[in-house]
Amino acid sequence: MEKGVFAMELLTRLSPYEYITEFTRIYREHDGKDISAREADCIQVMSRSLFTPIEPGDLLAGRLSVGEIGFSPEPLLARSVGFYYDEGRIKAIIESGELTNPQCDKLREVLAFWQKEETRRKIRSRFPEDIKEALPEDIYWEHSQIAFPLYRMVGINLDYEKLLKMGLGGLTAELDKRLERATDEKTRQLYHGMKRALETLRAVCHLYAREASAMAAGMEGSRQVELESMAQVLYNVSWEAPKTFVEAMQLAWIYSLIAGALNYGRMDVYLGDFLARDLDSGVLTEEEALAYTQSLWRLIAVRDTVFHGRVIIGGKGRPNETNADRFARLAIEATSTVAEAEPQLSLRFYEGQAPDLMERAIDCLGEGRTYPILYNDEVNIPAVINAFDLKEAEAEDYVMFGCGEYVINHRSFGSPNGILNLLKALEVTLSGGMDVFDPKPLGRDLGTLAECRDFEELYQRYLVQVRRYVEILARQQMLEYRVVAETGSFLYISLLYDDCLDQGRGIFDGGIRYLGGTLETYGNINTANSLYAIKRCIFQEGRIQKADLLPMLEANFQNHEMERKWLLEVDKYGNDREEVDEMAQRLHRDICTMVREQARKVGLHSYLVVIINNEANTILGRFTAASPDGRLQGEPLANANNPYPGSDVEGVTAMLHSLTKLDTRLHAGGVQNMKFSRELFNGHRDILIALLNAYFKNGGQQAMITVLGRQDLENAMREPEKHRHIMVRVGGFSARFVNLSPDVQLEIARRTLY
Repeated sequence: MEKGVFAMELLTRLSPYEYITEFTRIYREHDGKDISAREADCIQVMSRSLFTPIEPGDLLAGRLSVGEIGFSPEPLLARSVGFYYDEGRIKAIIESGELTNPQCDKLREVLAFWQKEETRRKIRSRFPEDIKEALPEDIYWEHSQIAFPLYRMVGINLDYEKLLKMGLGGLTAELDKRLERATDEKTRQLYHGMKRALETLRAVCHLYAREASAMAAGMEGSRQVELESMAQVLYNVSWEAPKTFVEAMQLAWIYSLIAGALNYGRMDVYLGDFLARDLDSGVLTEEEALAYTQSLWRLIAVRDTVFHGRVIIGGKGRPNETNADRFARLAIEATSTVAEAEPQLSLRFYEGQAPDLMERAIDCLGEGRTYPILYNDEVNIPAVINAFDLKEAEAEDYVMFGCGEYVINHRSFGSPNGILNLLKALEVTLSGGMDVFDPKPLGRDLGTLAECRDFEELYQRYLVQVRRYVEILARQQMLEYRVVAETGSFLYISLLYDDCLDQGRGIFDGGIRYLGGTLETYGNINTANSLYAIKRCIFQEGRIQKADLLPMLEANFQNHEMERKWLLEVDKYGNDREEVDEMAQRLHRDICTMVREQARKVGLHSYLVVIINNEANTILGRFTAASPDGRLQGEPLANANNPYPGSDVEGVTAMLHSLTKLDTRLHAGGVQNMKFSRELFNGHRDILIALLNAYFKNGGQQAMITVLGRQDLENAMREPEKHRHIMVRVGGFSARFVNLSPDVQLEIARRTLY
C-alpha cells in the first residue's frame, strides 16, 4: 500500500453513530472467519475514532478518546476485555434526539447484538455451574461476597527496544520474510493481520503529521517550529526506525496507545542511548530533553488509567547503564516538575548503582510527590527467581505494572483476574457458612467456631474454606485466557512479545513463553490479627467463650464493649511482636503456597498472590462484618501488608521490622505504604535515610512513600478546593486526595504518620 493513502481516509473522523455501526458491520462480516483479519479491520475502524487532535502545548502527538464500542486487551472501560461496548453511552445517543428513527432502530439492534457478543459475556457464559455459583456476575463493590472475577488482560509490557531498533518498516520486512516460510494457515493469517495493523499505525502517524503541518501553517514563532518538527518526526517514524530521542519517544508512545498498553516498561533502557547520543552530539539540549519528557508525562497523565501508567528506571540488567542513568535522572526531574498522579515512576535500585539516583528520588518525594516508588533489586530479583521459577538473567528483567504486580519484560504475562477477601472467608468460617454482614448462606458450612476443639482445628477449617475459592479463581483465570484467545490475536502485542512470531501464534494462543496469572488478596493483616486474637482470648486465656464471639460480631460489638477492648488490646502485627507476626507469617506462607500450587493444575506457568491493594481494601470493608481483631462492621481492611491503621503503636522501626518478616519469595508483588511527616522527611534527613537503609538491608522489598504535614489531610477534607495539590498513595497507585471518596480519604488519614 502506498504510504499516505490510508491516511487520506482517516482524515475524516467518524461520528459516534457512524463509528458504532461501521465497527459492528466489520465485526459481523468476519463471523466465523479469520480472527486476525477481523481484529485488523476493526482496529482500522477504531483508529478513525480513537485518536483525538493535538492540543496546545503538546510536543508529541497522541491522545485518545475511548469509543462507545471497541477492542482492547486492557480495561479501557470498566469490566472490558477483548471486544467491549458501553451500553449506557449508546443508549444516551439513542435518546439524544439527534438521530432519525431508522438510525435509533439500528443502534437498538446493535445493542442487542453486543449484549450477547461482548467478550466479557462470552467468558461468563463459559463458566461451569460451580464457578457461576461461587463468583458473582458483577464486580466487587456491588456485593457481599468472598471472591470476585475480573474480566481483563492487564499488564502488557512490550519490547520497545525491538520496536525502536527495527521501526515499522523493519517489522513489516520481518513479517514478509516469515510469510515466505510459513506453511501453517493460521500462522499466515496472524502475520497478515500484523502487517495490516502496522499499516493502520502508519496511517495514524500520517494523520497526525498532516494535522501538525496544518496547525503550523497558522502559527508563528516557537510553536510553529515545534509543530513543523512534530510533523517531520511523525512522517519519519511512519516507516523508518527512529534516529533521535524525540523520534524514539514519539514512536514508543503512539504504539503503546494503539496497542492498548497502559504501562511503559523500562523506559531508561530503550530511550537512554537515544538521549545520550543526541545530547552529546548537540542535536538536543538538556532543557529540550526535559521539555519533551514533561510533555510525555502530561500525555500519560491525561490517559487517567488510575492503576497503571508505570515507567520503570534503574535496576540490574540494563545493557548500557551509564546512558540509562542519564534518562533516569531526566525522568525524576520531570516527575518533580509535573505534578500529576501518572506516570507511576518506579526506581529499581541495588548496591553499586549510581547513588545520586536514590538521592534525587528522596528529594522528589520530599517535595510532596508520591514518586518514585522504590524497589529493592537485592530482594526482588531472588524473590522473582523463586516465585516464578526462573534463571537470574530473566529475573533481572522483572517489571512492575498496575498497582505493583511483577512480570518479566515482554516475556511473561500475569493478569490479576481474581479478588479474594480473606477476612470475609474467616467471617463465613466462624459462622458455619453464613454471611454475617448480609445474612445468607455463603461459602462452605464447615461448622461454627463453637464446634472447634482447638485453634488448630479452626485454622485448618479456614484453609479449607479459602482453598475452594482459590481453586475456582485459578480455573476461572485459565478459562478467561482460552476465551480471549478465541476472540483475537492481539496483533500489536503479539508482535512485540518474545516467541509469538517464532511460534506463529497470538500471545494467549500459545505464543507467549510464560503465561501466568495472579490473584489479588485483601484483608491479609486483619485476618492474621483476628486469628491471633481468637487464639489468645478464647483458646489460651479463656476470657471469651467460643459460643459468644459470633453474637458479638453480629451485633457489631454493641453491648460488648469490654470484650472488644480485650480483642483490641491483643498484640497486633506491625509492632515487631513475635507471636502475632508469626501468625501473619504463617497465614501469608499458607495462602501463597496454596495459590502457587494451582498453576500446575490448571496449566499456567505461574499462579501467584499479589498483595497490592488499591482502594478495594476500603470497598470490600463496606461489606465485611465486624472482625475478631476489634475492627467494626463496614470499616476498611488494612492496606496490603501494612498494619491496620492505628494498631502500630511501637513506632516506625518496629513497623518496618514487621514488614520485612513476610516472605517475598512466594508472591508476585506486595505493597508497603509509608506515610512520613514533612518534619521527619525533610528536617531530619539523616534519620530518614538510616531508617530506609536499615529497612531495605533487612529485606524490605519496596516502599511507596507519602510525605505530608500533620494537618494536611484534615485541612483537605475540610476545604478541598484549597488542597487540590496534595497527592497520596492510596494503595498501589497515587491520586489527588480531594478526588477520593470520603471513606477512602478517611482510611488514608487514619494511617499512622511517622
